Amino acid sequence: MFKPKHQYAVSITTNKKNGTLYIDMINNLKNRVFEHKNKLIDGFTKKYELGILVYFEICK
Repeated sequence: MFKPKHQYAVSITTNKKNGTLYIDMINNLKNRVFEHKNKLIDGFTKKYELGILVYFEICK
């Protein structure tokens, strides 16, 4: 049986209720959420303070 090297996920993060949404395709959900919450990566998510995970789905 084929087993992929990485397990990918689609995630949606926000900054507040009815706020800005960010949709992302990632291969390490735990690390990515940590990066968003701690503002470790410069760019859109840091600028809009997107640190609340709203939804995720593991893709097979």
